[in-house]
Amino acid sequence: MTLALNKTTLKRQRDQAKLYRRFLPSLELKRQQLQVAWRKSQAELAALESDVKRVKADLIMLYPLVGGSTIDIAEMEHWVRIVDFQLNTENVVGTSVPVLGELRLEVQEYSRLTMPFWVDSLVVALQQLVRLRVQVQIAQQRTDVLAAALRRVTQRVNLFDKVLIPKAEENIRRIVIFLSDQERAAVVRSKIAKSR
Repeated sequence: MTLALNKTTLKRQRDQAKLYRRFLPSLELKRQQLQVAWRKSQAELAALESDVKRVKADLIMLYPLVGGSTIDIAEMEHWVRIVDFQLNTENVVGTSVPVLGELRLEVQEYSRLTMPFWVDSLVVALQQLVRLRVQVQIAQQRTDVLAAALRRVTQRVNLFDKVLIPKAEENIRRIVIFLSDQERAAVVRSKIAKSR
């Protein structure tokens, strides 16, 4: 597309450059806020993953007891299950991110009289592990959504800062130079015509 070198185009280019400069600070602020939210989300995800490791370590301490008992390990998977969970959304700097609402777990009934004393600790640890795994999945989704939003806003900031504003300024410079040359040429032509 060729650039029309006239005063109308000059005004349009100046208006666009002014508009781009006006939007750039708000986009930059949004980028910074998203970056803070993304880093916070990453920290929460790392904390949840370390909690999962801690609960797994607690479970490892119970493995010798499980191995020495008559409890079927395959059956233990079904002791704790998710009955219902609610996934809500939260607005973080204009981006909808998932948030865990309510999580209900169900523990399969077992006889506390016939089971060893440590089974209660095992069930509590299994409940914690299931809850933490769901929280980790949602935190991972949250982090991914914030990362995508941050990438999109960063692209917009770069578009304004590195492409649109410099292009508008370059167009303004070219038009001003052309119009100045035309003005000088008109003055020279009028002086030549006057001298004749």
